[in-house]
Amino acid sequence: MPIRNTATIFEKLTKMGDVTLFEPAGDAPFQEVQHSDLKQKRTAFDFADCISHVQTPRGSKPVLKTMITSACERNCNYCPFRAGRGKTQRVTLTPDEIAHATVTMQQAKQVDGLFLSSGIIKGGITSQDKIIDTAEILRKKYNYTGYVHLKIMPGAEYDQLLRAMQLADRVSINLEGPTEERLEALAPKKGFMQELLIQLQNAHEIRQRYDRIRASIVTQFVVGAVGDTDLELLSLSENLYQKLGLARAYYSAFSPIVDTPFDNLPAASRPRQHRLYQSSFLLRDYAWDVEDLPFLGDGNLRTDVDPKRAWADIHLRQNPIDLMTADRTELMRVPGIGSKAAEAILKARRERRLRDMGQLGRLGIRNPEQMMPYVLLGGKRPPQQLMLF
Repeated sequence: MPIRNTATIFEKLTKMGDVTLFEPAGDAPFQEVQHSDLKQKRTAFDFADCISHVQTPRGSKPVLKTMITSACERNCNYCPFRAGRGKTQRVTLTPDEIAHATVTMQQAKQVDGLFLSSGIIKGGITSQDKIIDTAEILRKKYNYTGYVHLKIMPGAEYDQLLRAMQLADRVSINLEGPTEERLEALAPKKGFMQELLIQLQNAHEIRQRYDRIRASIVTQFVVGAVGDTDLELLSLSENLYQKLGLARAYYSAFSPIVDTPFDNLPAASRPRQHRLYQSSFLLRDYAWDVEDLPFLGDGNLRTDVDPKRAWADIHLRQNPIDLMTADRTELMRVPGIGSKAAEAILKARRERRLRDMGQLGRLGIRNPEQMMPYVLLGGKRPPQQLMLF
């Protein structure tokens, strides 16, 4: 099929708008902002709204984030692209057009990757075919070796998932809700087990079964629209990390969209979203269990303090950790100590005795004073008078 002229393709991309708000894709979702410098440049290709800076497994990249189509036959109650919403401008691009646009923008050094999603038209299988076709054209016709992140449609077939994972660096299988009941309230036409969770299970099997599968697996939850609790969200996240090799979970704070069934609901708290991410990283990277997290009686976390500090206030103020004898896992329970700081402490104490918090500052640990209420140095509380430099 002949490619339409480039100006027409980018006009359609511009009309598609910014899907960044609805589809976080990188390892630092708070930093996924549009490139302000690009917005200042008015060129024949004015497509800055479609570009997002994303932390990928290959490093930080400006990525084209777009959709095959903004039309959709599903009626998810929170979604701006839901069927019947008159305020959504429906735009459709072909696989050839998106592949051509990606390569053109890559050559112009405007992007260094593609994130591709789609509304669902004629079922998830048909929509998934178009996403896969786009990646096939990029990889085969254009010999494209750049970063590719593909969305997996509800109801996609096993072979489609396999092919997507062969072509992509990352795939998204978005659960949206942490339980079948929550998903039913969010998206009445989506099946929690039969359309979504089974895909995550299949993706894990594919990674275990096939060689040369490099695609990591991520999911997304819509937070705060239907009574979901942090305990529900993080319990499922822990299960997915431990059993299915999930690379990360995204927590998108609900924000009401005009002309949707949820347009009268309050927006979810951004601090809550932030605490969910912090807790998720404790589960994934710090060997925490969900039972360790300091939930309140309603199943949610405090939003006024990070979960690690809230836990430490309960457990470490009366039973501080000795930095001279604690193992790596114990060290990483202390506020202010992450993996790099723990390694620095372990290395330093093999060479000398740590006597004051100033030594920690000289190891490159920022704000070591924040850990003072929770630690000992050689069996003693650290001196109150700090000499950090």
